[in-house]
Amino acid sequence: METTSRAVTAGASAGEALPGGPDEPERAPGDRRPLDGYLQAAFPWYGLDATFTGRRWLLQVGTAADGTVEHGATGHGAEPTLRSGRPGRPTKPDRFDKAGTLSDGQRFSVVVTVASRPVRRSADGTGVLEATSVSSAAWLAGAGLLACTWPARMERALRQNWLDQQTALAWELADHLDEAPWTTLSLPVDGVSADFRYRESEYGWVLAGSAPHACGHGGDGGSCGTGGCAGGVHIGAYGRGMSAYGMGFAVIEDIASYTG
Repeated sequence: METTSRAVTAGASAGEALPGGPDEPERAPGDRRPLDGYLQAAFPWYGLDATFTGRRWLLQVGTAADGTVEHGATGHGAEPTLRSGRPGRPTKPDRFDKAGTLSDGQRFSVVVTVASRPVRRSADGTGVLEATSVSSAAWLAGAGLLACTWPARMERALRQNWLDQQTALAWELADHLDEAPWTTLSLPVDGVSADFRYRESEYGWVLAGSAPHACGHGGDGGSCGTGGCAGGVHIGAYGRGMSAYGMGFAVIEDIASYTG
């Protein structure tokens, strides 16, 4: 299994806050996230396909040290708020099945798009960055889910320790996609069936896979030498209250439609 460093996986400059995490400034309902970063990306953004008819919104993009957009996320449904369970008293986990039976609670899903990058030199020329992979998307999705489920009523220092521990666990899980608790889930990407790695936890669900190349070949997210095809992307997703079974993903034709 190819591994990716956390710095490369995040695809962001040091100190970037995870979306919805304890260090991200609170946003008032109806706040608009800037489109600039999304418009600067040299790869296509993915979201849920047209079968989803609910609200769509933006989170944020992650950039490399030189400002290149490396990844970003798009939201669907209700923007998540933090769970407020007391320490030592975990909230009742959501459960999902193939029939789409859901528990009560927030209904949202977030799709993470990760640019396909080969092994390359860092922007300052002092190091080597490893290639992005499905594991990159899996870690970003796992960390994103944690960022909107950390225990709000826990003392801040303990809360940070909890988040660090759970984030490290999400990284470890993302680096072992062929092992339990991951299973295979086939979902359509631009109308073509693709296999994803999928897992559930007490906080929600996480999945990760790759999109086919724009030229129509492959699904490994790697680089491509066909015409002007830049290659595919890796897709991660996480959610709660919305079943992953039966979802589909598609290229977002107009990213501005996610500002509402």
